[in-house]
Amino acid sequence: MSIFTPTNQIRLTNVAVVRMKKGGKRFEIACYKNKVMSWRSGAEKDLDEVLQTNTVFVNVSKGQVAKKEDLSNAFGTDDLTEICKQILAKGELQVSDKERQSQLEQMFRDIATIVAEKCVNPETKRPYTVNLIERAMKDIHFSVKANKSTKQQALEVIKQLKESIQIQRAHMRLRFVLPAKDGKRLKEKLRPLIKTVENEDFDDQLEMVCLIDPGCFREIDELIRCETKGKGTLEVLSLKDVEEGDEKLE
Repeated sequence: MSIFTPTNQIRLTNVAVVRMKKGGKRFEIACYKNKVMSWRSGAEKDLDEVLQTNTVFVNVSKGQVAKKEDLSNAFGTDDLTEICKQILAKGELQVSDKERQSQLEQMFRDIATIVAEKCVNPETKRPYTVNLIERAMKDIHFSVKANKSTKQQALEVIKQLKESIQIQRAHMRLRFVLPAKDGKRLKEKLRPLIKTVENEDFDDQLEMVCLIDPGCFREIDELIRCETKGKGTLEVLSLKDVEEGDEKLE
């Protein structure tokens, strides 16, 4: 016995559905699980890694494909890639309550991690731990928004936390002095952790003044202590404010 499958039906499995209502109609796209949030946060840039197919559906679970005419009327274009990007950006991710809770908890921790990497306590000139930032976020009852990127929300958290704790978005200005025999090797290991080199002098020892993100401080400190067996020195000179108007988190 043959089974007839209408040509406008497509069957997909293990799908994360993103749904959007536009022009009075429902549109859905089929994505790989865990990839939607990666796309929204900017971690994933390849659309093919996110979409199972660039087909736009009326109903993914039933495999019903949206009509070209409906897409053109609703989105003003029949470019499927462009339409998929719009749905990805503004649509609602359909997940179970358990999945949604797990996703929000992970985003909460990711936001706290970004804040801890970018900010310092201006009194001690030292970074905060992720756990301390998480506790402070709970104290101000910060609510994670699933459809906004973690970087955007980290900026909001920094602004809100300023009302309850001493926190400042800043780069740390460090001076480190390394023995000549370790200088060249260590410099290459330190380079990825440094934002800007302000001054460098290599004579009988390597002396460098640089700016770093606060989140890199512990790694740099440990690297210098271990690699030089305690002979290298590290000093925090000052903090350099990141301008309030700079709304980017790299």
